[in-house]
Order: sequence, then structure tokens, then C-alpha cells
Amino acid sequence: MTRLSMFSGFAALLAVGSAQAAELPAEIKQAGTLRLTVNSTYAPMEYRDPATNELVGLDIDLAGELAKRLGGLKIVWSETPFAELIPSLQTKRADFIISGISDRSSRRETADFIDYLTTGPQFFVMAGSEAKAATDLCGKKVGTTRSTSFPLEIDKWSKQNCEAVGNPAIQYVPGENSIDVRNQLKQGRIDAAVQGSETLPYAQSQEAGKYRIVGEPFAKGYQGIMFRKDDAALREAVAEKLKAMIADGSYKAILDKWGLGSNAVAEPLMNAAPQ
Repeated sequence: MTRLSMFSGFAALLAVGSAQAAELPAEIKQAGTLRLTVNSTYAPMEYRDPATNELVGLDIDLAGELAKRLGGLKIVWSETPFAELIPSLQTKRADFIISGISDRSSRRETADFIDYLTTGPQFFVMAGSEAKAATDLCGKKVGTTRSTSFPLEIDKWSKQNCEAVGNPAIQYVPGENSIDVRNQLKQGRIDAAVQGSETLPYAQSQEAGKYRIVGEPFAKGYQGIMFRKDDAALREAVAEKLKAMIADGSYKAILDKWGLGSNAVAEPLMNAAPQ
């Protein structure tokens, strides 16, 4: 199936849903609950508020509104390391995943994504760094979360922008999560770091004057709500409600609350990431 026909098919799916509401799976409807698992280290998408220890973030608000529109479902949240998010879906500990997870072609062998937010990896450094342009990071130690797509994207960028012109390759340094990576940067163990562009404004606001972004995002992608391949009914029901939220402005209001209005999508997209 071509990407265009896939999009057209999904648009038709949503159009049908608007005429006849998609049905929730019977077990979820009967239980009246959604079981959702997050990695709560990825502010502002999902994190523990330091003042209250409450689970908060853009994904938390978005899931809450979706649950309300899906018949007033109660969400039962659980937390896990990022590397365990996909296993929690496949073993049915979670009904779907909405936790700052990127739509990637390699993940679509066993899952489908409803994409709801634009994203992209972005370099950042400590404010006092001598690096002015991204190419100043050639040969430098750059950290990022090991279980994301960012290590491969850093390697691809390095080959094209460093090695291809005779400069040394970026030295990738793995981290467990975005907090670990920022700590490595503050401790001087790495020269720069990479996070999703949606997280950096929040990090800068929390530690004013500490970090400086270098260049634009060097790849484009989407964050998606991740579903098992055999859960088409749940996927369609969520997509229908998300489309309605975009239409009535409640989706944009949630993004604006978290400072990410510019990362909005015009409509839900299915498996839209190019890689």
C-alpha cells in the first residue's frame, strides 16, 4: 500500500466514524477502565510534579479527555522504564501507549500509530558551550536516550554532516532517559545532548539560562498513540475522538497549555512517520 493510499484509507475510516460512532471493545466497555502505562521522565509529556508528586503532562491531559469522550472511562495509570513501554502493550498490560513514543517503521511490524504531535531530535548544550552551530559538535561526545530512535538519527546526521566532509564523527554516549542525559551534560561527561524538540522549551523554563539549543531539529517525525495490530476497534474509536477534539479546539487548548501549540497536527494521521 502506498503512503497516499494509506492516508486516503484512514481518512475514509474517520469519515465513516463520524457518521457511525466506532464501538469500544466489549471488555473495555464492560470494565469502564483504560489501563495506560507511561514513562514519567519525559516532561512536559508525562512526569511527576515535584511539588505534588502528581502525574501530569500533555499526554496525561490528552488521555484524560479521550477517556471522558470514550464514555467516561476511568484511567488506571502505571509507570515503567521507556524500554518496557512496548512490551507492556504487547503483553496486554496496557490497552494503548500514549507516552511520548515516536512512530517508527520498525515498530509498525506489530503495532499501529495514530500520530498526534510533530517532533524531531534537536541538539542542545550548556549555555557556556563554545558550540555555535551543529557542525561544531563533530568529534564531540553527544548523549541521548539509548532506547529511542535518536542514536540512529545522530549517526545518520554525523555521516552526512561530519564524516562526509572529512570531520570526525560524533561520539554517541547512551543514557537511560532524558533526565540522565541532562545530568551527564551538567556534569561535563558529554559535550552536547539530543532530545525531542517538544521537551526542550520546558527544560529551559525549569532551569533558566542553563541550556542553549543548537540549530533546528535535524529530522522530522511524529509522536503517536500506539495500538496492537489486532486492536483496530479501539484504534478507530480513539482516532474518532481525537479528530473531534481537533475540530472543536480542545486538542489545541491542551497543546497550548504545555507550550506546544506549534507541534499540532491538522488531523490524526495513521503510521505517517517516514522512517
